[in-house]
Amino acid sequence: MSKINFDNRVAIVTGGGNGLGRDYCIELAKRGAQVVVNDLGGTGAGLGQSKSAADNVVAEIKAAGGRAIASYDSVATRAGGNAIVDAAMAAFGRVDIVINNAGFLRNSRFEDLTDEQLDSILGVHLKGAFYVSQPAYRIMKEQKYGRFVFTSSASAMFGHPWQTNYAAAKGGLMALSNVVALEGLRHGIQSNALMPTANSRLSGEMHDGWTEVTNVSKILAEVDFATVNPLLVPEANTPLVLYLVSERCKATHGIYSCNSARYARVFIGATEGYVANGGRIATPEEIEANWSAVEDRARYHTPQSVYEEFLPVVQSVKRAKQT
Repeated sequence: MSKINFDNRVAIVTGGGNGLGRDYCIELAKRGAQVVVNDLGGTGAGLGQSKSAADNVVAEIKAAGGRAIASYDSVATRAGGNAIVDAAMAAFGRVDIVINNAGFLRNSRFEDLTDEQLDSILGVHLKGAFYVSQPAYRIMKEQKYGRFVFTSSASAMFGHPWQTNYAAAKGGLMALSNVVALEGLRHGIQSNALMPTANSRLSGEMHDGWTEVTNVSKILAEVDFATVNPLLVPEANTPLVLYLVSERCKATHGIYSCNSARYARVFIGATEGYVANGGRIATPEEIEANWSAVEDRARYHTPQSVYEEFLPVVQSVKRAKQT
């Protein structure tokens, strides 16, 4: 099996100064990529800023013989996103890979969330991904080549108490990735969403208040963390990310999970569902009576666009009209 490499490829990694992002940068550089290490240098709660986080990663890459530059611009503004991409172009002349990884946590009960807690999370996670990816996409379109990874979360796909702001932003990134994948396909641009898992510095921003949601905390108590703790490290996510942004990867429009070095496709599907006899609009009572058919996951489909959802629906309506 030949080694995946990134010779002559240029990668932008936001939030590249710590944790997951740092490891992505180091490993991309080891495999030949020229890397823009973007990090504002804030805390896990998004407070403060410092150049040291990005600088330290760049120094480590250069000491190992790699090529990298630091970027300290905030992803949360359009000007910052443009500046990050401009820095890549000025230093390396192209942009092939964007890993949207920047983010932080500001947890609270849903009913207690403030505008600041909501706007700051949406600004960095969701709008930040727009601001960096748009100028990069234009360049990739001209090149006829590009790879995006948008960092989503199991908190969005499956839910986590006290993280409605974070989960909403991360869910938005899944949607963003899906549409970028559709629009980018004819231009040689691929896009996927990642649900990483790690005991990173963001874990320090978690606190036990959320365990008041007892149905979730009960499951927490059932997890044998002793088995998986050695695998809950940032480095476990990197192999999947590097494959997704490689030239050899042909997958796009996907959502992928890394949990304790288990790599898996995660998907959203629609059941075959229920259509009233005669192919007509059902009453609420008919829906109630046929709720098991609505919920039945024995047969399902996974549409890759709005219109693909119609294909099996049309067949269901045709069958119902014959009854």
